[in-house]
Amino acid sequence: MRLKISHKTIYTYDQPVHYALLQLRLTPRDAMGQKVVSWKSTLTGGSKQVSFEDQYRNHVDLVLMEDADRLEIVSEGEVEVEDRSGVVGTSRSLVPNWMFLRKTTATTPGAHVRRLAKQVEGEVAENQLGGMHALSEAVGEAVSYTKGATHAATTAEEALTAGKGVCQDHAHVMIAAARQLGLPARYVSGYLMMDGVTEQEASHAWAEVWVEGLGWVGFDVSNEVCPDDRYVRVAVGRDYADAAPVHGLRQGDAAEELCVSLQVQQ
Repeated sequence: MRLKISHKTIYTYDQPVHYALLQLRLTPRDAMGQKVVSWKSTLTGGSKQVSFEDQYRNHVDLVLMEDADRLEIVSEGEVEVEDRSGVVGTSRSLVPNWMFLRKTTATTPGAHVRRLAKQVEGEVAENQLGGMHALSEAVGEAVSYTKGATHAATTAEEALTAGKGVCQDHAHVMIAAARQLGLPARYVSGYLMMDGVTEQEASHAWAEVWVEGLGWVGFDVSNEVCPDDRYVRVAVGRDYADAAPVHGLRQGDAAEELCVSLQVQQ
């Protein structure tokens, strides 16, 4: 399936920002089952300094913002996607799989994550793929999808304790529990074509787990499926911080307002 994507991100401030340096991870990946046909990003209020691939092979644009009170980022293009039932296979990452077993601030397991992992331990020992499907279902049952219940810095343990969250939280809980079970797991940010939805408020996120014999396999807890040809993978990492669409630093205490407009269609 060929998907057309238009993603607009606007940051406005109540006073000019003297200096800000941002990393943009908004360009989809050329990878197994996915080919970028065309893609471009345009900036208003900032200037691109350099582009590079990070350690996870994510495309990164480094953007400088100086003495401006508004930054507009428009990323758009077309991507061909193949339905591989979530199976991505091996990757070209420079990072070894054992790095995706390490804890991060967002994915450090607490009592709730360990208890959740224990529920499917036997199924994972018998069949890793079946065990991960069981884990995905268990995460969805334990954390109901609730907009506004969490924020960007919410950890897996906090979301699981509250029993509420969004796709980012589902991915973090899935990752934390999979690592607790000894399976490498990583965070994926990207796009999803949603049935009957024209305007979206945010990009999407899901988890990938390394399954022996298959390689990386995706699990979208929020939608109870393995990613198909409606999904476009943009960036991967150990957690949200590694794969965030926009991440950086700025000087000053200006109040920030964010507006996102996203369209994904066939």
